[in-house]
Amino acid sequence: MALSAPAPASPLQYLEAQARWRPIELLFWLATLLPFVLTPSYLVLASQIAVTALFALSLDLILGYAGIVSLGHAAFFGFGAYTAGLISKWGWGEPLTGLVLAGFAAGLLGYLVSFIIARFRHLALIMITLGLGLLLEEAANSANWLTGGADGLQGVHMWPLFNTFHFDLYGYTAYWYALIALFLCFLISRRLINSPFGLSLRGIRENTVRMRAIGAESRPHIRTIFTIAAVMAGVAGAILTQSTETVSLGSLDFQRSADILVILILGGTGRLYGGLIGAVIYLIARDQFSGVNPQYWYFPIGILLILVVLFLPNGILGGLSEMVNTERAQRWFGWLASSSWRSKSP
Repeated sequence: MALSAPAPASPLQYLEAQARWRPIELLFWLATLLPFVLTPSYLVLASQIAVTALFALSLDLILGYAGIVSLGHAAFFGFGAYTAGLISKWGWGEPLTGLVLAGFAAGLLGYLVSFIIARFRHLALIMITLGLGLLLEEAANSANWLTGGADGLQGVHMWPLFNTFHFDLYGYTAYWYALIALFLCFLISRRLINSPFGLSLRGIRENTVRMRAIGAESRPHIRTIFTIAAVMAGVAGAILTQSTETVSLGSLDFQRSADILVILILGGTGRLYGGLIGAVIYLIARDQFSGVNPQYWYFPIGILLILVVLFLPNGILGGLSEMVNTERAQRWFGWLASSSWRSKSP
């Protein structure tokens, strides 16, 4: 007697399965608390990793899920950083208020830019986003009376969080502050991606024409996700400003946009955790390599990137997901392949 093949999972069942938390995910987030205990002298580095991970997460939403290639994502990071810095300089140093206003300002900029972004794809997007980043950087450099120009913004002073927790040199407050913001933004991103809206984004990434043919307009979705990504990038920039009490043109330059793209490639695009893992690897490697050779530390970083692209073209998490084959492993590590709709879709 022949056994009937199991019925393919519906999109709703797929989303419900992806929305469940795996044990390894819980362990990952618990592990983010270990620096408080194991490496308290490296909490400043840990806070930078959390900020960079949030920035990478924002880029992953548009690049990994919507297929929007950006070489100027630092524009929103820097816009949020300068907004938070100026609010503090003008006399209001309350961190949470500054964080919200910086995210709103970056989101507003992202919303206005999204009307242009939604009209183009591929090479045109690269040129437009690159031009946007260079334009804002030069504007900040020219507006010396407002931003401080090449000298950076002076006079940034943050009040203690809840009038209790100071942003000290040891990074205790900065790390848990950045970590909470990262976790909240991750929860929002996870909910968005594991929803019909997230599936629409993946469809747009794969084939915009077919999505339009089935009645799903791509431009409103692109504008929405681009605005959300801009808000998160602005929040990341604001946290960096508030925890360091300084802002420079480096928050807007092309180097920052390129670095975050490298981080995402290392970890794996379209996997949410890819940017987080990539930020950990990249910043720890940079810290160690620059300690060995402060002048040529980019050389081993370049070798690492080449090796990843050659042998793990889908990033580190992509390579790990290909090794996950057994049913038990899928229960524990299925989140590694959470973006693989094509391999699991009905």
